Amino acid sequence: MCTAATYKTKDFYFGRTLDYEFSYGDEITITPRNYIFEFRHMEKLSSHYAIIGMAHVAGDYPLYYDAVNEKGLGMAGLNFVGNAVYNEVENGKENVAQFEFIPWILGKCATVQEAKECLKKINLVKTPFSEMLPCAQLHWIIADKEEAITVESMADGLHVWDNPAGVLTNNPPFDQQMFMLNNYMHLSTRQPENHFSESLGLKTYSRGMGALGLPGDLSSASRFARVAFVKDHSFSGDSEEESVSQFFHILGSVDQQRGCCEVEPGKYEITLYTSCCNCDKGIYYYTTYENHQISAVNMHHEDLDGTMPVRYPVLQGEKICMQN
Repeated sequence: MCTAATYKTKDFYFGRTLDYEFSYGDEITITPRNYIFEFRHMEKLSSHYAIIGMAHVAGDYPLYYDAVNEKGLGMAGLNFVGNAVYNEVENGKENVAQFEFIPWILGKCATVQEAKECLKKINLVKTPFSEMLPCAQLHWIIADKEEAITVESMADGLHVWDNPAGVLTNNPPFDQQMFMLNNYMHLSTRQPENHFSESLGLKTYSRGMGALGLPGDLSSASRFARVAFVKDHSFSGDSEEESVSQFFHILGSVDQQRGCCEVEPGKYEITLYTSCCNCDKGIYYYTTYENHQISAVNMHHEDLDGTMPVRYPVLQGEKICMQN
């Protein structure tokens, strides 16, 4: 289970939590412009936009979970188990394997509008990366500083939804998630007034009661409502430090703690990492479950005209500042 969100101050920010019971071996990975993406059913992409994000690198091929390109377009894939359906190869279509989808879009598109045009011709196919790495059941959020969309490949076809919330979690499908926000339209950051009864002297007894009813459980539907509320009402200064800090607080509202989501006896889903990318500057920030210190990699500090991915290990181990 995962949560993705967008945020805008002076710059545009895009990131996600990755919630799972184990890691595949994640690395912050920069794919330079001249790395050759070999596609299973399409011509290779030998020149493209540079990309930075979190990936599992298999045989020098970056399998991105979330990433941003040098033009400021971000994309993340989130679990969509039971609803995701991919297709056979179809003549006349751009047949892109599920694991190729993020580099296909981010390598070619500078904006959401350009991505929408690509999506008109695409056919997401079920070719796995390997026997050891079968197709993940995913849906995706694609966003720039102007807008966001959600892409879902289902049994009844490819759906491209406008995403005004700038948020994505998991099931149910995105249109149902948006509809369920109607259940929370009465919530507010302000203290409530007594509309229950004029004859009863009802009073607030705590701050924050305007948001009574905002779900706090770990289900995907509840996380969608919660992070949409928190993100929409978030406020920070425009500085990089304030903006990045606020973004981590937004996604911190749906953090998963070890022990609270048991997936099988003795195994628990946790927030393995949280990312926040400044899409304008190409800086990828992250924290992990075991390391709350914000670490960062700047794609523009590398040779973006190179031919091989640049990989940075995820820094683990809690950093504690002793003050005496």
